[in-house]
Amino acid sequence: MPRKKSVKSSDKEAKPDAPRELVILTGLSGSGKASALKAFEDLGFYAVDNMPIELVPRFAKLIGESGATRRAALVVDIREGEKLERFPAILKQVRQDLPTTVVYLEASKAALLRRFSETRRPHPLGREEMVERAIQSERKKLDPIRNVADVIVDTSNFNVHELRAYIQSKFTGGSTSGSLLISALSFGYKNGVPLEADLVFDVRFLPNPHFVPEFRPLTGKHPKVVSYIKQFAQTGEFLDKVTDLLLFLLPHYIHEGKSYLTVAFGCTGGQHRSVMIAEEIKKRLAKQSYRVKTAHRDMPR
Repeated sequence: MPRKKSVKSSDKEAKPDAPRELVILTGLSGSGKASALKAFEDLGFYAVDNMPIELVPRFAKLIGESGATRRAALVVDIREGEKLERFPAILKQVRQDLPTTVVYLEASKAALLRRFSETRRPHPLGREEMVERAIQSERKKLDPIRNVADVIVDTSNFNVHELRAYIQSKFTGGSTSGSLLISALSFGYKNGVPLEADLVFDVRFLPNPHFVPEFRPLTGKHPKVVSYIKQFAQTGEFLDKVTDLLLFLLPHYIHEGKSYLTVAFGCTGGQHRSVMIAEEIKKRLAKQSYRVKTAHRDMPR
């Protein structure tokens, strides 16, 4: 009976011109493979845990032919048992279809023993065997795979956030701004503050286009409404101050491992001022290489 595998797919679409890439995560149990896989998923990789090794070439071929998914990361580890002996040959085959990077995670014996003690989980090599002996045995069995790895990471002194930051830095060319997806959300206070909001800004201090008959049926996306709101000095000053605040906060959120942030802007009805501000903040953050999308909860459709 086929072994059940856990599959996680990111909801972030790869750019059509993005290079195709496969990352194979492997290494010692307890070294942080699950956290590393999550970091890749947050970067927009299609993530697969516990894939049978014989399916890897077929998976790589599918990624190479896919129109939507261009980057993927998967975990291959000691759970494969004796089949791991075929890994070097399979890797050679896979690289004929897709650029592939092997990332090998390891840690010191002391660090691994501490982690198994803290999590109280058994070592994959068996419950009967002492953890220390299992670690030694696993290290020996994985040595041939370690020898073909492109990147070897010692996670002994990494916490979860530091490992995530390392992965993001290594696979985003040193820039981590792309690892955070920001949602600029507009809403109307008359319908309540959105529960998903991380940061909330009240823009009801701005003059309300609703009271201008010409603008009433329009939204904050219409050029006339945008021009009307922008003519007031407090609009530009507010946008500058909020942009400065966000550019200060975002790197710290990323450092702490946050992958999704909702910044909400509210006005009375959620049709004019909040919509215009959310759209403007998106433009400003996008110029700083952040990934931003807008959502307008209460804007008429």
